[in-house]
Amino acid sequence: MKKVYILPTGDEIQSGIVLDLDAPELMGQILRRFPKAEVTRLCPLLDVEDTIFRKIEEVAAQKPDLIILIGGSGGGHRFSPTLGKDFTHTALARYLDEYASHEIYGKNGHMWTKLVCGKKENTIIINVPGPFVEAQAAIIAFLEGLEAGKSLDEISLAMAEAVFKLYPTEAVDQVK
Repeated sequence: MKKVYILPTGDEIQSGIVLDLDAPELMGQILRRFPKAEVTRLCPLLDVEDTIFRKIEEVAAQKPDLIILIGGSGGGHRFSPTLGKDFTHTALARYLDEYASHEIYGKNGHMWTKLVCGKKENTIIINVPGPFVEAQAAIIAFLEGLEAGKSLDEISLAMAEAVFKLYPTEAVDQVK
């Protein structure tokens, strides 16, 4: 792992309402395993699918080893118009040549997240949830899976299971 980009997403991050604590944590996790990696945090993006898609294209053109998108993995607006709109997973599905994804469903439709792990040429691209403990669990599972030589599907599942374990079983329906 030589070159890594971290791309926070979310209207609340971009506007400064919520402080981005995830990017420094992800950087630390990556540098513990790959101390010579060049890790760059990019400016946060709004939750607009086309904006995210274009930024992924722009960053991937630089041929990094890894791109990590933070946040935007939910989809609460699919259940209720009062919940936030998140689009990293749909932008990734449009962009990636090959990918695997796994979803976590909550009891009331409020919690739903889709974690994607994919490739475009030689670049691995993933998304992690925005809440700190979820981002931390997902990146650790990703890095462990990568080091173990697991497939994209196995890594995506490991990421989802790591996030799933953070919640009491009565709060979460399933990992799919």
